[in-house]
Amino acid sequence: MHRNEPPGDKNIIGSKVVATRKAKRVKQKDFLARLQTFGLDISPTSLSRLEGQYRLVQDYELVAIAKALEVSVQELLGEQQS
Repeated sequence: MHRNEPPGDKNIIGSKVVATRKAKRVKQKDFLARLQTFGLDISPTSLSRLEGQYRLVQDYELVAIAKALEVSVQELLGEQQS
């Protein structure tokens, strides 16, 4: 499923979440289950809106997403360290 509309402007991590999740070959459904193991229970719609940058991301969500993707919070924020 491809988006017809341009990305939103509610967060800066959505596109990075999608890219990282797809690079790791993790389906949305499996990612949602993984998020639950880190204490974050969000709906598929909410995840889609987050990934499309159409919803705000809470700080605790950012931490759980980073853990679930096995990346740093800094990496999700685009502050990769060299």
